[in-house]
Amino acid sequence: MNSPVVERTNKPGLDKIKHFLTQNAIYIVLVVLIAGIAMSDPNFLSITALRDILLQNSTRAIIALGAAFILITGGTDLSSGRVVGLTAVISASMLQIEEYPRRFFPDLGQLPLWVPVVLAVLAGLLVGLINGIIVARFHVPPFIATLGTMVIVYGANSLYFDMKPNESQPIGGLREDFTTWFGTGFIGPNGPYSVPYIVIIAIVISCLVWVIFNKTRLGKNMYAIGGNMQAAKVSGINVGRNLIYIYSIAGALYGLAGVLEAGRTGGATNNYGNMYELDAIAACVVGGVSTAGGVGTVPGILAGVLIFGVINYGLTFIGVSPYWQLIIKGLIIVAAVAFDIRKYIAKK
Repeated sequence: MNSPVVERTNKPGLDKIKHFLTQNAIYIVLVVLIAGIAMSDPNFLSITALRDILLQNSTRAIIALGAAFILITGGTDLSSGRVVGLTAVISASMLQIEEYPRRFFPDLGQLPLWVPVVLAVLAGLLVGLINGIIVARFHVPPFIATLGTMVIVYGANSLYFDMKPNESQPIGGLREDFTTWFGTGFIGPNGPYSVPYIVIIAIVISCLVWVIFNKTRLGKNMYAIGGNMQAAKVSGINVGRNLIYIYSIAGALYGLAGVLEAGRTGGATNNYGNMYELDAIAACVVGGVSTAGGVGTVPGILAGVLIFGVINYGLTFIGVSPYWQLIIKGLIIVAAVAFDIRKYIAKK
């Protein structure tokens, strides 16, 4: 006789636990991963390891934030990795020291640091603008539109990279001011407690993207378009114009990421950024960005990036085979998408 009462009493508690686990699954997975690796090797919890993970994944975080703009609208951007490669080559080709024997532009003087950086970001923005126009004005599905621009950008970058006198040689000999401010430079005394500039840049960009997502009309329109494009049109939102803005912002973020990648590694080739687009999309999906559009948060995206960063760095740290790392990453991606689809079906 009392069992129904017990069931009614316990159900709210179970619902709260289920809701908590659903809403915070990404953070729970991240904590479990860190704890599991730390149990194998406690040195993984050192400040040095944390600093290395943040340093290696700052550019990937910026790429993922750019990709999230497109995913939240219900689209997919496959061009991001090749845009990173293009902008890395553009910035690096103009920022070599004069003494370097194989300068990309032998007769080019020492430009102000901001000039190549701005040109590279504008190049990324231009690619994003083209993507937005193709999707918004010509109604080409985002997957196909960005697949086409991905191939075009790689071809254009390869032609640029193959120009004389460079002729497809890796670009090196980058200026110290560039590699310091956009790469390995840091604030504070040299040591594990120093904060790399590139991490600070990633944090600033993350804050700006959070503001766009949550405090601007563009952000609200972005979620509305991803939630229901037809309803957004009926409500008076200029979907085409907003899509062009969104793709352009994403392209500019890819451009900045390319600059940072060149500064971090101290060089560039036309193959930089290869497959970065898939890592960015995977991080977004694992971080809670819905494949159906209309859902996604900046903290979730950053957590998704950190999960893959912990997998790549942490499993290598404890000596796990790279092949097993790929299997683990694939399982996490499939599980995240399956979980997202299940939530979408339940919502419908």
